[in-house]
Amino acid sequence: MEGAATRTVITSTSSSTENFSNPTLVYERQFLRTASGLLVFAEIVFGLLVWMLIAGTEYFRVSAFGWVMFVAILYWVLTVIFLIIYLTMAYNRIPQVPWTTVGLFFNSSATVMYVVAAAVDAASISHAVKGRHNYNCWVASTFFAFLVTLCYAGSTYLSFKFWRLEG
Repeated sequence: MEGAATRTVITSTSSSTENFSNPTLVYERQFLRTASGLLVFAEIVFGLLVWMLIAGTEYFRVSAFGWVMFVAILYWVLTVIFLIIYLTMAYNRIPQVPWTTVGLFFNSSATVMYVVAAAVDAASISHAVKGRHNYNCWVASTFFAFLVTLCYAGSTYLSFKFWRLEG
């Protein structure tokens, strides 16, 4: 065939698993026995109580509780994700991420956001009649919001210590 062009195709393969030495995730049983693990577990339990106590009421009548719900649910979900990362030691599979810096930023932002949310929660209690369902739940959620704030502050302190040791 006259004028027919030939093409040469060169293919190559590359392995993207060079940083992933172990294809399976490992379960770190001892994590929940450390101070960091206990704080993460407490953050999850107390954070869950915060948003469940508010969600069980007519919180939508007081717009400030929308902010408290946002903070409580956002940080609860993110803390559960971090717990899974810690328990499965997935952080070892992604060494490019500065995990101590990420942990410090996450815990310090959670502390600040929860301080604001707990203060808003406490200030919004006055919208309920004392002794009624909404009032009791909102008081309890305020207590747990301040408690989870203390847990995140403890996690921030530990994250800062780990960050200083790394740097």
